[in-house]
Amino acid sequence: MCSAGSVPNSTPDNAGQGASFDAKEFLAALTEAPGVYRMLASDRAVLYVGKAKNLKKRVSSYFQKTGHSPRIALMLQQVAAMEATATRSEAEALILENTLIKKLAPKYNILFRDDKSYPYIGLSGGEFPRLFYHRGAFEKKSHYFGPFPNGLAVRESIQLIQKTFLLRTCEEAVFAHRSRPCLMHQIKRCKAPCVGLVSAADYAVDVRLAELFLRGRHAEVIDRLTRQMEAAAAALHFEEAAQLRDQIRALQAVLHRQYVSSTRDADVDIIAAVIERGSLCVNLAMVRGGLHLGDRAHFPQLSDATQIDAADGLAAFIEQHYAEQPAPARVILSAYPLDDMPEGVNATAPRNEMERAWMEMALNNARLALQARWQAKARSSGRLVSLQEALGAADLPRRIECFDISHTMGEGTVASCVVCIDGAMKKGEYRRFNIAGIQPGDDYAAMRQALTRRYEKVATGDTVAPDLILIDGGKGQHRVAREVFAELGLDHLASIGVAKGEERKPGLETLFVHGRALPLQLDMDHPGFHLIQEIRDEAHRFAIVGHRARRAKARGRSKLEDVAGIGPARRRKLLAQFGGLDGVKAATIEDLCRVDGISRRLAEDIYHAFR
Repeated sequence: MCSAGSVPNSTPDNAGQGASFDAKEFLAALTEAPGVYRMLASDRAVLYVGKAKNLKKRVSSYFQKTGHSPRIALMLQQVAAMEATATRSEAEALILENTLIKKLAPKYNILFRDDKSYPYIGLSGGEFPRLFYHRGAFEKKSHYFGPFPNGLAVRESIQLIQKTFLLRTCEEAVFAHRSRPCLMHQIKRCKAPCVGLVSAADYAVDVRLAELFLRGRHAEVIDRLTRQMEAAAAALHFEEAAQLRDQIRALQAVLHRQYVSSTRDADVDIIAAVIERGSLCVNLAMVRGGLHLGDRAHFPQLSDATQIDAADGLAAFIEQHYAEQPAPARVILSAYPLDDMPEGVNATAPRNEMERAWMEMALNNARLALQARWQAKARSSGRLVSLQEALGAADLPRRIECFDISHTMGEGTVASCVVCIDGAMKKGEYRRFNIAGIQPGDDYAAMRQALTRRYEKVATGDTVAPDLILIDGGKGQHRVAREVFAELGLDHLASIGVAKGEERKPGLETLFVHGRALPLQLDMDHPGFHLIQEIRDEAHRFAIVGHRARRAKARGRSKLEDVAGIGPARRRKLLAQFGGLDGVKAATIEDLCRVDGISRRLAEDIYHAFR
C-alpha cells in the first residue's frame, strides 16, 4: 500500500471547506486507487473516516458539488487537513475503514463499540447445542471458537450463523420450559428444537456445518450445501432447495465482503509495536480461516518508556499473550528475530507482499491507536471513566440506554428509552413505546414488552447494541429485563436496576448490577452516580411527557369512535340529536333507537360503550 499524508495548506478562501485547507493541492497528488481517507480538524482530531473505490473521485465530490446535508456542510467547515491510505482492493479498504472508525471514534462517523477483552463463540453440549457469546473461563462441556479481536466480530458471526444454520441462542432455562416457538423462530433465526420442530439428527447436521464454518473450512461448508441443494432439486423438493440456495448465497456474500487476499484458510496473527511520545502500543491483528477479523491495540504499563524499544515490547507481549491464548499457525512480527521466543509460537518477519501489507496496516493502526489513547487520557477524569471503574467493567460504557414506565392507574401506559453516547444525551435516538395488551398497571409486563420490542432488533442485527442498560426499578424490574435478554440470546448485555432510595429521595438510590451478588450504592458526589441520575431522570421525564400526551389524546377521543358501525355520518347525527357527547352519554337505549339509522342492537352497543 502507499500513503498520501496531509498536504500543507495556504489558500484561505476555498469554498465549502476549512479556511486553511487547500483542496486543489491535496487532490492533485491523490491516487485513483481504492482506499481510506481521513478528514482532520485544526487540532489534528479525526473528524471523519470514509472508504472509496476511487480515492480521487470520492474526495473530489466533497469539494466540487453543492447541496450537502447540514451535517456534512458543518464537517467540511472544520476540515484543516486530510490524509489518505491507498489499499489494493475495495474489500481491504472496507476492513481498514471499519478499524479506523473503531479506533479513532470520529465525530462525524457512525461509531461502533471497541471491545477491550477477548470474546469467543461457544457451542454448548447436549442434544440441541446452543450458540452463544462468551468471555471468561471455559467449561468442559462446551466447544469454543476464537479468540476474536472484538465483540463486534463475534456478534456479526453469530448473526450470520443464526441466519444460515438456524441454531438456537436461548438460555437452557428458557429452552427447557418453552411450550410454543419464540420470536427467533418466527423471524427464521431458529428451527425451534424446544418444541420438537426439528429432529436431533437434522439439528446435528446444522451444528456440524456451523462448526466447520467457525473453523475456517468455508469451501467445504459451501460444497456440502451445494450437494444438498442439488439433491433436493433432483428429488423435486424445490422449497428445501431454495432454502439451501439462500444459505449458500448468504455465506458467499459474507466471504466476499470480508476476504482479504490470503492463503487458503490461513490462521495468522500480525503483531506490530510502536513507541511515540513515550508511549508503547502493541497492535494485534487477527486472520482466521483466511478472514481478516480486525485488530486491537494494547497499552502495557511502563515506568519509563524511553528505556524500552519496540522489540522489547513485542517480546513482553508475546510471552504474556500466548500464555493465555492459543497461538495460530504463524505469527508475523514488526521486529524480528526476537530472543527467547516462547515454545509453540512460530514467529517470522513478513515474507511476501501480502504480509508486508498486513504489517503496514498494523503499524499504521498502532500509531492511530496511540493518538486515540492520548485523546482518551485527556478525558479520563470524566464521568464515564468513573462509572466504568465503579462497576469494574472491562469496557467503557460509551452507549447507555435507560428505560422507564409511566401511567396513571394503568391508563395510557408508555415506556421510554433514552440514549446517552459518550456522556451526552442523544435526543435523536430516543424512543417511546405505547404499551397495549397487558393488565392495566402491570409494570413488569410493560417493561417486558418495551424491552422485547427494542432488543429483538439487536438480536437480529438490525440495530446497534448498547454497552450498558439502565432499568428504572428494583430487583423485580431488573429480573424481567434479564429474562428478556436471555430469551433473545443477549445475555451478555450489561444492565443495572436503579431502585429509588428511602422515601424516594434523590441520592439514596440502590444499584442492582448484573453479575454482582450484592447491591451497589455509590456516594452522592460520585461522578458516575451523577451520570446515572441524569440519564434516569431524563428517561422519567421523557416517559411522563409521552404518557400525558397519550392520556390526553385518549380522553379527548369520542367513545363513539370505538363503536363498530358508527361512522362519521352517524356520529354527527347522534351529536346533533342530543346536543353533544354528554347528551349521548345520558341517553337511554330507547332514546338512541329514535335516531335515524340507529338499530336497537347498535343503540345497545352505544349505551354500553359509555358504561
